[in-house]
Amino acid sequence: MSAAATAAPATRLGPIEVLPEYAGQQLVERLGIELTVCRPDLVVATMPVEGNRQPIGLLHGGGNAALAETVGSVAAWLHAGADRVIVGQELSCTHHAAVRSGLVTATCRPLHLGTSSATYEIVVTDERGRRTCTARLTCAIPAARRGRRK
Repeated sequence: MSAAATAAPATRLGPIEVLPEYAGQQLVERLGIELTVCRPDLVVATMPVEGNRQPIGLLHGGGNAALAETVGSVAAWLHAGADRVIVGQELSCTHHAAVRSGLVTATCRPLHLGTSSATYEIVVTDERGRRTCTARLTCAIPAARRGRRK
């Protein structure tokens, strides 16, 4: 596991520091997602509401989904190891409350950790600590890579 993956919670990490393979993947960067805790048993990230709103001014549900899939995929990668490819298999999001401003925080914890799949619960909260979204992500963990694909 890399030093970045075990960094102290106070250290803010971009996706490239945690997963070098994210380099050039712009969605996480465009959404402003910042990973703050990166451990196999807990991944936490923040995302600004500004820039990720629907036309009516509320945080876009797709933003919640992308945030949830990001933290869940990082957690699955930390669980499975750097030689494994993580593939999102199923994502469901229940949106509980609207958010108009500030930051949302996603907290990801494992529900099931297997050798070929991992399932996570992701709770998204606003700056007041109010649960605004609950997501569940299952990632498939195919066999180890034999070589890099371009």
